[in-house]
Parts: sequence; structure tokens; C-alpha cells
Amino acid sequence: MRRADRLFLIIHALRGRRTALQARNLAATLGVSLRTVYRDVADLQLSGVPIEGEAGVGYVLRKGSDIPPLMFTADELESLVVGTRFVRAFAGDKLAAGAQAALLKIEAVLPPELRERAARTRIYAPMWRDEKSVEFAARIDRLHAAIGASRVLRLDYRDETGNASAREVEPLCLAFWGGKWTLGAWCRLREGFRNFRPDRIDTLAETDEVFANVAGRDLDAYLLAMRGYYSGME
Repeated sequence: MRRADRLFLIIHALRGRRTALQARNLAATLGVSLRTVYRDVADLQLSGVPIEGEAGVGYVLRKGSDIPPLMFTADELESLVVGTRFVRAFAGDKLAAGAQAALLKIEAVLPPELRERAARTRIYAPMWRDEKSVEFAARIDRLHAAIGASRVLRLDYRDETGNASAREVEPLCLAFWGGKWTLGAWCRLREGFRNFRPDRIDTLAETDEVFANVAGRDLDAYLLAMRGYYSGME
């Protein structure tokens, strides 16, 4: 079990209890040692979670406290709302729908004051879905799916000067630059990493070939080659 999941389950187990919960019961439920429970509870207390109690006695949430699931602050919630709006405006439809669904689930379990704060954020990303933008969103979805499936793509591509070329690429990631997207990939024609603008792809075809995660031409190597920023845009 991931530590983040374990911390969440500890909080969930303590919510709504009137009596202290013994550490040994938590340890048995989580399948970890008592020492791990003591350490996790101490870390939660240091992070501001209102847990009272001690080893040998048990733990309970402080009387009158009501923390929202996942412990989001007002600023964190506003960031989620703003992020969802940007994803809806600029990403593919699949990502946009997923972001919106996740936000609705989060808002459904928030205390009223935090839910109202999230709804009042004044940062917007207006959606404009004409025929061209709908087609582009579908392209982003196709590229995203190919990345997830490690599917080789064939592109008819134009560089910034208008020169056309046929490319076979291993797609690794997508990046959004506040108005423009780029596809980071291993280009088999150039035998190196390249960044492609989706809006300069004339035709896009998925193949049945699945590429292997090979050291030196995988995502880690790509990010290292870019040295923290994207360069070499064709």
C-alpha cells in the first residue's frame, strides 16, 4: 500500500469516532507494524491534522474538528477549480471530462464554506468550441491515447518554414505552452528526440506497432535531453 493511501485511511478511520482507536487496531487493518502507525500519526499531526492521543492510549480527532477528505485548503481547492477550467478549455475532450468529473466528486464531500470558496474563484478560461477547435481537441485525445498505449504514429508534418516530411515517431509526452501544444517524441527518421506541433500535423495515423520502453530513448532520457525546457522545435 502506498504511504499516501495509508495516511488517508488513517484519517478516514478516525473520522466520526467518539472513542480512541488503538494503534494496534490500525496496524492490523493496514497490515503494517505499530512503529509505522506511530510514525504516520506523528507525521499527520505535524502537518496540521487535529489528531489527539498517544501510543498505548489510542487516537481520536479533536472534538469539534471536521476536516474535509484529502485535507484540501481553500487555496488548493481554488487551484483545482482553475486547473479544471484550463483543462476544459485547452485539452482534449477526454481529459476535460475527466477533470470535471473529479472536481464534482471532490466538491460533493466538501464543507459548505470551502465549496462556496471554490465556486467564487475569479480566474476563468472561456471555452470556444468552433469546428476547428473541436477537431484539434480530438487530435489531442488521439495523441494522448497513443502515448498511453506506447503506439507508434505516422505523421505527415510541416515545419515552421512549411517544408513537409513523413515521420514515424514514438510519442512520449504532451506539453502545453499557454496557447500552443507540443508532442515530445523519438523520431525514427532523425534518430533523435524531437518536438512536434500538433497544429502542423497534416495527417495522423496510428499503427499497430507498440514500441518498447528502451533506455536512452524513453521519457526520462527525453526530459534529460531537454534539460528542463523544450528546445529543438521543428
